[in-house]
Amino acid sequence: MTVEELRGAGVGLVELSFVDNVGVTRVKAVPLGRLPTRVGVSPCFEAFGADDVMVAGRYLGGPDGDLRLVPDMSRLVALSAQPGWGWVPADKYLQDGTRFVACQRAFAARQVDALAARGLRVVAAFEHEWILGRAGVDGFVPAFDGPAYGQIRLEQVAAYAAELVADLTAQGLAVEQFHPEYAVAQLELSVAPADPVAAADDAVLTRHTIRSRSLAHGWRATFSPSVDPDGAGSGAHLHLSVHDAAGSLMAGGDGPFGLRAEGEAFLAGVLRELPALVAIGCGHPVSFLRLQPSRWAGIWQAWGHETRETALRLITGSSANAEVKCFDATANPYLLIGAVLAAGLAGVTGELRLPPPVTGDPATGDGAVPRLPSSASEAAAALESSAVLAAALGPELHDAITTVRRAEAERCSGLDAGALTSAVLWRW
Repeated sequence: MTVEELRGAGVGLVELSFVDNVGVTRVKAVPLGRLPTRVGVSPCFEAFGADDVMVAGRYLGGPDGDLRLVPDMSRLVALSAQPGWGWVPADKYLQDGTRFVACQRAFAARQVDALAARGLRVVAAFEHEWILGRAGVDGFVPAFDGPAYGQIRLEQVAAYAAELVADLTAQGLAVEQFHPEYAVAQLELSVAPADPVAAADDAVLTRHTIRSRSLAHGWRATFSPSVDPDGAGSGAHLHLSVHDAAGSLMAGGDGPFGLRAEGEAFLAGVLRELPALVAIGCGHPVSFLRLQPSRWAGIWQAWGHETRETALRLITGSSANAEVKCFDATANPYLLIGAVLAAGLAGVTGELRLPPPVTGDPATGDGAVPRLPSSASEAAAALESSAVLAAALGPELHDAITTVRRAEAERCSGLDAGALTSAVLWRW
């Protein structure tokens, strides 16, 4: 939308959003008439934890420096569920006009360019799982009940769902499906795939809209991985497909289940880097309350054809794609998509091949299938040792992510599962 179109829609203020290294979306707002503009912001947010505690790394953090948020005006939109407001994602620049080395959105764009140099492109989308609690009450009180995936659940949120889908549609997002999910008071929604940077933008806008529409109904939406430590949690599964000039690399080939050679190599690269990707995609201590066996959370460093217990699930058919199941909304979506692309490209460059696929639940097997990191500290160590992601991220981002993840692990180490869940319930 243009500034003139937003003015006609009654918009007076516009949020410029950016996402920090632990998946929290931060904002600064300006009057509509100031767009396009450059807005000052401290680089300290690269060292923030989900609890807003800052811990400086080797390169980033502390009181020094200043950046400029530069809005991507091609994504400017009026917020349907937040009347009078618009939204636009922003890139981070230095005051002299050069890119900030740790701009996560720019990192994702660089990985897209690196793939394009190999003649490859990716389309991607996130699944969004969230849980609704009642607003204005102490603790968490479910907004609705009923059987998992049940019509009884849908009946209680039908009006809300219709309004939410209308909001997203008005904002240019194509909703592909909506349904009540498995966990307590849990819902799920998917939007159409897009190029990787746009898919990350869409994730930020979708979650923002869900939270805003929920508040209008007297509810609060949380994307936290765990509300009930004894039950299933909420993920943010990433779907992606890889293409070249001839079409999809995930169908029509001679490899496993129709994969073409470069498609198999891409997935093999992602599979190899999954332990390190956990630190980016689900690396907060609360994430590991969700990452438990036999909950379809994808805790195993393995792949399979339509196997929902493996971290990497291949989906065949007319819209063949791969789903990475272990991730959740504690991830910065720009960092996550960029890191997955970097891992996949390394697989293509190395001409990697996939191991045999896994079927069934590895938790009931012979222990041969490796498990992904089971703690935030273990995940941070895997990221620190990943040469592929260190090279792609650069020293500043790589160090900042490992630093904040380790610091979160240390600060949360004295909390039991219930206290941990409560501490971060409304952070995402």
